[in-house]
Amino acid sequence: MKKINLIIKESIKIKESIINNKNILCEIEKIVEKFVFLFKSNKKILFCGNGGSAADAQHLAAEFSGRFYIDREPLDAEALHCNTSYLTAVANDYSYDEIYSRLVKAKGQKGDVLVGLSTSGNSKNIIKAIETANQIGMITVGFTGESGGKMKDICQYLINVPSNDTPRIQEAHMMIGHIICELVEKELFSKESK
Repeated sequence: MKKINLIIKESIKIKESIINNKNILCEIEKIVEKFVFLFKSNKKILFCGNGGSAADAQHLAAEFSGRFYIDREPLDAEALHCNTSYLTAVANDYSYDEIYSRLVKAKGQKGDVLVGLSTSGNSKNIIKAIETANQIGMITVGFTGESGGKMKDICQYLINVPSNDTPRIQEAHMMIGHIICELVEKELFSKESK
């Protein structure tokens, strides 16, 4: 039981450090405002990640395209890893580093958003996708760990969770992602906003 308590306490500690980090809270607010504006302008959000971060990307895309709390119209959001035939073909024929950048080229347009999730901030395929998105004129958002890795210098918005522990970072990414989804949905669809 002690080990379980320690793991939970570590997760709580990281979330408390986020509460007390005005830079992260301000960045979340800016992202919410940007997403609301872009969805009102009929833009879309593309998500990408690897492993657990791919699962988180898919989860967050589903919250926007499905629903969070409110029964509403869908928002255009997609996780880029869901077509396994594409993923395996491009990884085989080109390189795993190219899997997301090619889809960003195909689907992304100026003013759309790319959200890249990488706990290290150094995933080559996420970095290439962000670089491609920047070239197109997309808005780039990074979810990383404490250092921000290479992503810190190429993302317009960066949420760098104050931890180097991959599972704890991913837990915080989902918490922050859910906060963003909830606030965007309320701003766009709650009766008070109309």
